Parts: sequence; structure tokens; C-alpha cells
Amino acid sequence: MPRELSAYHRQVAATNRVAILDAAADLFLELGYDRTPLARVAESAGVSKATLFKQFPTKAELFEATVLAAGGTPDREFADPPPGDFHAGLVALGLAYADLLSRPRVEDLMRTLIAEAPRFPDLRARTFDFGTLPVLAALKRYLLAETGSGDAHVDDPDVAAPQFLGMISTVVFWPRLVHGNWSLTDEETLRVVDEAARTMVARYGVRVSL
Repeated sequence: MPRELSAYHRQVAATNRVAILDAAADLFLELGYDRTPLARVAESAGVSKATLFKQFPTKAELFEATVLAAGGTPDREFADPPPGDFHAGLVALGLAYADLLSRPRVEDLMRTLIAEAPRFPDLRARTFDFGTLPVLAALKRYLLAETGSGDAHVDDPDVAAPQFLGMISTVVFWPRLVHGNWSLTDEETLRVVDEAARTMVARYGVRVSL
């Protein structure tokens, strides 16, 4: 039976993992998948090759983890909006999502993933719908909370949440991925999120009769 790692060794492993993923992201973007040697990743991360292989035995596993980490690890924590104002909560989560989509590394890694799509069909499906992003989980929790409070009626958060995020990414992210010079001001992004939130409220909000 394997011995459980101490808290210290778990922390070292977590620190090494972050360093490896950061180094891998930089090299995959600079060199592409085929031309990125794992030995170079280990060197850039400041870890041994044995340490790298212990966490990521193959380049494919490292690439998958790198792409998912770029979209799944927020730079800052964000609290779930309190129920009670359906529109305001959706706007808050929508802006957090738009902010995540604006990160250069997310955009660049998605381009790399598109180029490598034949190798990673499952990863492409999971990443393109952003199913691993914390904001999606937070949105599902919020839709359930609003439904529980009586301000919304969402039968299936697994359907409603991607609907909302899709309305945002269609304008904020995908045009920029295809056309490199596409950009929105903060005001334009807010308008996109606000319109998406209003659409969700119209579809799922509960109107109170006076």
C-alpha cells in the first residue's frame, strides 16, 4: 500500500505542477506541439525530468493539462453572487467569464489546440464548450440558487448555463480567435453581457404578479 504524502511533499508537488504547466504553455506556444521536447519543459520549469514524468508521463497528457489549466485556473477568486437579483448576478458571472476569455494565453492555446485538433478530439470537445471552467460551475450553482429562491425557474442548469456563456463567447471570444484584430471596449463587453443576461431573465426569470 503506497504511503500517503506529507503536507510538505504535497505542497512541493503542487508547486512543481504549476511551474511545469507554466513552462509547457510558453513552449507549446513558442514551438508548437511537435517541436516541444519534454526535457526542455523540465529545464524551463526548474525540475528534473523524473519529476515531470511522474506528473505527466506523456507529452499528450502534459498538453491536455496545459490547455485545461489555462481556462480552469482563475487569477483571482470570485464569490458566487447572492440570490435575489437574477439580472445582476448573471452580469457579474458573465463579466468574470468575459474577463477569462480575454486572457492572451487562453486565446493562444486555443489556436494551438485547433491546429492539433486531430490528435486531441476529446480535449477539443471539452475545451470548446469551456466545461472545465470554474465560472461554469459557479453559474450552475447560481441558477440553482435563484430557482430555489423563487426568482428563476431553471429546469436544467446544464443546458441553461452554456446558453448564457455561449451568447457571450460568440461575440467576445470567437471573432477574436478568427480575426486577430477584433476587440471590444469595456463598455461594449458590458453591453454584450447585459444583453445576454436580459435574454436569460426573459427566458428563465419568474415574474411576480402584483
